[in-house]
Amino acid sequence: MKVLVTDPISNEGIDILRNYAQVDVKTGLKPVEIISIIGDYEALIVRSQTKVTADIIEAGKKLQVIGRAGIGVDNIDIAAATRRGITVVNAPTGNTISAAEHTIALMLSLARHIPQANAMLKSGVWRRADFLGTEVRGKTLGIIGLGNIGSEVSRRAQGLEMKLIAYDPFISPERAHNLKVELVSFKQLLTESDFISLHMPLTPQTKRLIGAKELAMVKPTVRIINTARGGLINEEALLKAVKANRVAGAAVDVFPVEPTTKSVLFESNKIIVTPHLGASTTEAQTTAATDVAKQIIDVFKGQPARYAVNAPFISPEILPVLAPFLKVAVTVGSLVSQLAEGQMKSIQIKYNGEIANYDTNVLKAIILGGLLEGISEERVNLVNANIVAARRGLAVVEQKEVSCENYASLITVEVTTTTGATTVAGTILRGESHIVRVNNYWIDIVPTGGYFLFSDHRDRPGLIGVVGKLTGDADINISYMHLSRLKPRGQALMILAMDEPLPEEQRQQILAMPDVYTAKLVKI
Repeated sequence: MKVLVTDPISNEGIDILRNYAQVDVKTGLKPVEIISIIGDYEALIVRSQTKVTADIIEAGKKLQVIGRAGIGVDNIDIAAATRRGITVVNAPTGNTISAAEHTIALMLSLARHIPQANAMLKSGVWRRADFLGTEVRGKTLGIIGLGNIGSEVSRRAQGLEMKLIAYDPFISPERAHNLKVELVSFKQLLTESDFISLHMPLTPQTKRLIGAKELAMVKPTVRIINTARGGLINEEALLKAVKANRVAGAAVDVFPVEPTTKSVLFESNKIIVTPHLGASTTEAQTTAATDVAKQIIDVFKGQPARYAVNAPFISPEILPVLAPFLKVAVTVGSLVSQLAEGQMKSIQIKYNGEIANYDTNVLKAIILGGLLEGISEERVNLVNANIVAARRGLAVVEQKEVSCENYASLITVEVTTTTGATTVAGTILRGESHIVRVNNYWIDIVPTGGYFLFSDHRDRPGLIGVVGKLTGDADINISYMHLSRLKPRGQALMILAMDEPLPEEQRQQILAMPDVYTAKLVKI
């Protein structure tokens, strides 16, 4: 076997690989140069510099596995690799401790003005009075995202005698209790925190999670740290808040576009910036390189990789039966995640009908992947589905029944949270994925990858017309509507399929209507 390494990685990983394969380290190659040689290799290892495009993947006729010595895989065309049957692996936990420690370092630097004081003294000026700091002991640290890194930050902050609160709907109360962290709402975290630290992936839902509206809620003494992803904070709004003394300071390690030497954040001395150093420790680089090296050897041996990030393997024998349900599984998981409220505690997955006769581990993994999409900092796959759920304190139970009253096969997912249970079921009809149940309502909608409004309300005359007029006035086109009710003039569910997302202002207007209980915009 031959392995090509195109970005610098730790020698420890290379040494492990050389016990099993020929390893060629060729860094700094241009895309055309990689394309010209990749056909000779069974494995490719990169970090963030090399962009593994579809052209490179297509040229890699022998490629079995692509390894990313780090957590992010944005520089790898996952879809192209999956189409070619190439496994993509990463090292999602290698930088956990390093990123957590860097977060604490930035927090202390903010509290004591360390970078500014260093620069001032080295410029020849001794000015103690300009750098009056604050103790972190007794202060409230608000952690947004209590996954791997957020959890490690909480453990270290406990040693600093800080009060810990967190916002993460996908962490069970028991898990938070074990971490000695109080779970709160997003608004409460913003209003109560003395320090706010972000630890979540960048998704359409989390992009600019903190903007002008959110910064208007915080204490004027708050200090904000972002070592997660550039784009989670509206940089212009943050700078404006700092200049207006609405925010005492910030520390940012990540940027929307990297590398960069220009940012509006550079304009304020109250904002500390570092060039994405979260994983820049010897230990983190060693762990990432060795994790990837071991997984590549596993793939060469025909064994499952611990952190495979693309589609799990399905044997040819069960592929014709389960393949149509892969989209159903991810859609059901995603929808129940978007509809559920409160802190998640447990997940029940039920398979009815023909699919109950088969190994459904792959469906379970895809359901959990859809449910945790955009929340977990690591992708959920066949190998790590149980691990990721366990880390978040989520109990996952599977049930199988070969009988199914109305359909040939049915997948039902029920999520239990602190506020109750949410149920979604899906199946295949006429070769398409269909959502056929939400809670107690039997429905029939086809997920199109677009926007849907789910509204729980009391069935009464005129309500649908009022909603239709409101969306029409907002120039939102409704492609179709589905209505299900438990009884006439009783509780009902209205689903609107829309060509564009409903603006928040109109959603709030619908929610404010008499007899409307919920109005949730989802994308499925």
